[in-house]
Amino acid sequence: MLALAGVVVNDSLVLVDYINRRRREGVSLKEACREAGARRFRPILLTSITTFVGLAPLMFERSLHAQFLIPMAVSLGFGVMFATLITLYLIPCSLLVADDLIVLGRQAFSWYFRPFRQGESAV
Repeated sequence: MLALAGVVVNDSLVLVDYINRRRREGVSLKEACREAGARRFRPILLTSITTFVGLAPLMFERSLHAQFLIPMAVSLGFGVMFATLITLYLIPCSLLVADDLIVLGRQAFSWYFRPFRQGESAV
């Protein structure tokens, strides 16, 4: 689980770093997420594939000494491949949803305190 979390965090950081750089350049969040998926698809996919391929010899090993490590290698290998697909979709979607929730929260805050601000200006 810890090894899988490390690879997933690495992939997520690659994606989020690119989104943040594009946001600092003045690009909208939606456009930055769209570009990040296209521009960082190859590095994220290559990181995951190399991890999976690096674990393949251990997964197919038949010696008695490797029998204790094979379940770990299989779960890590296929977990990395699944997490890669989830990362490429979930991280940009989560950022967009969080941005929408922030906007909604600001609107609700503004709506709630509007009567109090109007009452102060009358005094």
